[in-house]
Amino acid sequence: MSVFSKRINSLRNIIKDKTEALYITNEKNIYYFTGISKSEGVVIITQDTSYLLVDFRYIEYANNKCSSCEVVEAKSFNDDALRIFKTHGIKSVYLESDNITVGRYNKLLLKFNAEGISLITDETLSKTVSNLRLIKSEEEIAFINEAQKITEKAYKEVLNHIKPGVSERKISVELEYLMKKYGAEDISFDLITITGAKTSLPHGVPGDDIISSGDFFTLDIGSVYKGYHSDMTRTVAVKHCDDYKRKIYDIVLEAQAEALKKVKAGVKASAVDKTARDIINAAGYKKNFGHSTGHGVGLDIHELPFVSPKSETVLSENMVITVEPGIYLENEFGVRIEDMVLVRENGCKNFATLSKELIIV
Repeated sequence: MSVFSKRINSLRNIIKDKTEALYITNEKNIYYFTGISKSEGVVIITQDTSYLLVDFRYIEYANNKCSSCEVVEAKSFNDDALRIFKTHGIKSVYLESDNITVGRYNKLLLKFNAEGISLITDETLSKTVSNLRLIKSEEEIAFINEAQKITEKAYKEVLNHIKPGVSERKISVELEYLMKKYGAEDISFDLITITGAKTSLPHGVPGDDIISSGDFFTLDIGSVYKGYHSDMTRTVAVKHCDDYKRKIYDIVLEAQAEALKKVKAGVKASAVDKTARDIINAAGYKKNFGHSTGHGVGLDIHELPFVSPKSETVLSENMVITVEPGIYLENEFGVRIEDMVLVRENGCKNFATLSKELIIV
């Protein structure tokens, strides 16, 4: 039995009887259960069968690649889904509450209710899928690790381009080129490559700003490999670094190092956040660290669990999370240091192999 079939069987725990079915439209979830990464598809799961509906553009690809579902060439997703539901006597269908649009929901409602089929729109399906995706398989871990390797290779090369007179945008473009050159399918998100006062913006957008001597330069970057993301942030100094900037850098580095020590199975995600936050707060920069300490990474760049003050998640082995505290001084500069780690029984394995000592380029 393939890993995709095993995942589908795990999801069937939602289904109470033969009259219920699951209707999956989220592209990442379709990939998770079928290995098919193309857009425009639907997965239908009943108590004893599963179907992947794709249109003509992807039918050959799906037939050759998908083994976990019966592949159906759909002329109309709604009509073909209805035909399947009637064949199996389906009366209730679970939808992904966090993915379905109002427009699509209304169309499904009109089509299915007319045939006596009700739609279940609570969080049951979405939460169950998210919880399945929390724990990564060895293959998923290998893909994430490869994405990180690609990111690091590109990062080390792009450091040679970070110098006075160069624009943020040029660094972003060069990074994306290098990642794809070294095997990335895509970048994980719009790369954050920002300089000077803009580094105080946690999600600053690279533009035509020019790097100057004495700047901090922040790189929040990641690549995608086999559908899986990596995520890493490094802050470097250009030509030289004054004592104040180094002080802030060292506080963030200490906060990150201590938070990483806290990560292990059985520890609450909120405790990891608190470890980093307490160090930054004690240093007098409480108001300058306003985001969560981390988040899960996998098929999405931000997924469960969230490493935040209010998180009730208890970390489990083979979860993948980031640890990324920061200090942001408005209109001055900011520092963030981020690693992506694999939760283990007695600690964590860091996907990043790069030094976090302050680099002056």
